[in-house]
Amino acid sequence: MDPLHTLGKISSPDQARNLFATKLDSIQSAKIAKIKHPDVLLRIANAIALCRPANVFINTGSEEDKDLIRKIALEKGEERALAMAGHTIHFDLADEQGRIVDRTYYIAEPEDLVSSLANRMPPEKAAKEIENHMSGIMENLTMIVGFYMRGPVGSPAANPALELTSSAYISHSAELLYRNAFDDFDHEVEQKGYFFTNVHSEGRNRTEDLPHARVFMDRKYQTTYAWKCTYAGNTLLLKKGNHRFAVDKAVYRNRGNELSEHMFITGINGPGGRTTWCAGAAPSGCGKTTTAMAGNVFIGDDLAQMWIAQDGSIRTINPENGIFGIVEGLNVEGDPLLMKVLRQPGCEVIWSNVLVDKKFKPHWVGNMEPVPETGINFQGEWHQGKTNNKAEPIPISHPNSRCTMASKNLENYSSEAAANPEGVVTRIFTYSGRDADTMPPVWVAKTPDAGVVIGACIVSASTATEVGVKGIKRAPWANAPFIPGALGDYMDAQFKFFNNPKIKEPFKPVMAGLNYFLTHRARGGDSDKLLGEKQDVKVWLAWLERYAHNEVGYLSTPIGNLPCYNDLAELFEQIIDKDYPRSLYDMQFALYTVKIIQRIELQQKAYTNEEHLPEKLFKILAAQKSGLLDLKKKVGDVIMPDYFE
Repeated sequence: MDPLHTLGKISSPDQARNLFATKLDSIQSAKIAKIKHPDVLLRIANAIALCRPANVFINTGSEEDKDLIRKIALEKGEERALAMAGHTIHFDLADEQGRIVDRTYYIAEPEDLVSSLANRMPPEKAAKEIENHMSGIMENLTMIVGFYMRGPVGSPAANPALELTSSAYISHSAELLYRNAFDDFDHEVEQKGYFFTNVHSEGRNRTEDLPHARVFMDRKYQTTYAWKCTYAGNTLLLKKGNHRFAVDKAVYRNRGNELSEHMFITGINGPGGRTTWCAGAAPSGCGKTTTAMAGNVFIGDDLAQMWIAQDGSIRTINPENGIFGIVEGLNVEGDPLLMKVLRQPGCEVIWSNVLVDKKFKPHWVGNMEPVPETGINFQGEWHQGKTNNKAEPIPISHPNSRCTMASKNLENYSSEAAANPEGVVTRIFTYSGRDADTMPPVWVAKTPDAGVVIGACIVSASTATEVGVKGIKRAPWANAPFIPGALGDYMDAQFKFFNNPKIKEPFKPVMAGLNYFLTHRARGGDSDKLLGEKQDVKVWLAWLERYAHNEVGYLSTPIGNLPCYNDLAELFEQIIDKDYPRSLYDMQFALYTVKIIQRIELQQKAYTNEEHLPEKLFKILAAQKSGLLDLKKKVGDVIMPDYFE
């Protein structure tokens, strides 16, 4: 049962064209006439028939069309102009500041395998919900239809997708984050044999409607539905909604040859002018953008599509060409390139949920700038000392405040590499969370299987990206919320991909854990200050780059290979001109066996509750635990790095 087809009742291209003739003016009719693929026309027509917009605007990606979308966003009040030219502010509803995971569902038959971490609803019930809430939801509104590629046109891992929304803010965001492919859309759909469809409306955009807000994802018909919500993580379903469909494609249609990951892509310069490409997973709000920007050549900060090329290398593309980045903690000291874009004229930026002062300048927590006395933020009028109904201080910005902009504005962005349909040869894969007390800053898996287990065992403090989620949580591959099917199938796809015999020796992956959230308190101090600095990640990445080319030594431990002190000290001086004392190295790379064993046992217990998991996972965790227990018995609770030298 396809809800869009069933509810729209448009079954032929001729019917679709007849509907367009009644709903589109002559200018928009001329645009849609260039789209010939019957399936594309049917999806658009059925969305129109269901939502019943007053007008339809076909966005071809021309400068004229983009200007009009920005104008509509301002006229509707979805965005407001700020002091700096090209900058606007968007405020989500105060109670919708992140993904509404409790109201997000997969449409699935009872026999369909769906991730144990997700909600599900049978097709008949979902269709009734869609009918009740989306029928006529765009009356008196304009539907904007956009045609996008999630990745460079012509790339084997890029996915064509339609975005149909009544929100000019969402359409404006899509233009900054994705490649408008109106001219190539028919050809790409014909070549690939599929496309994704996204239907969204904010409706009346009222707080009282939020309990009825929903996000539905129909895996069978690769269609998303979202209503009565505005936060881009719930509504710009080109992003995480279609990422889920891409994960499905990799796991169930191309297992072992393709992956769709929640990863940044960055290039790290090494000796002799070489660039080694790295992709890294981290949950949202855990420094993924900062780590991506720490590389020398930037491609993306959030999503990655990868496959094994004919030359035996792993190739990666970014399905996006923009940033929807968290701004809390961004400052000149830790993020100079990003701050340059955000604080200097010449770049188009949509801010969301930051504070705007009386001079129409945005401010946010952690920007290391003077805090204004008053302003407007995510909850309305604000002044220093203002509290909520629980007498808690209201911060100047929400923890999930964002900036949306095109990546081309960043000095270290490589337009050439990002636009290459053949992708970049990727040697390094990192996995990290927000871990204050357990793992060292960097460690490398001894085998691809152990690397997959590092990804499976990411643990992180919860962040503000999900409404109602608190405390410490497991975050497998930082991708768990976006894995539609069984977790065991996804894990099997990981093992098969990184062990694929097509991967040739010079391109064997280096798979590593990263953690720059260790605190002084975790190593015997009395402060929650980081045991290091944000910029140190440049060194961890540089060491991994040299490791990939066999130019540094390592210490072999039960959890993997650790850096040698002399190599790190040299890189700290060379990369960031900083002294790196042996005492700091010892604190950062000592193995606290009790903590690590507890972390392993947490994973063993949690994964025991999952069905049909590859046995490799449990064997590797058991071997690591056994090795640590032996060391604990011989040496003690804390194993200093010099034990392995």
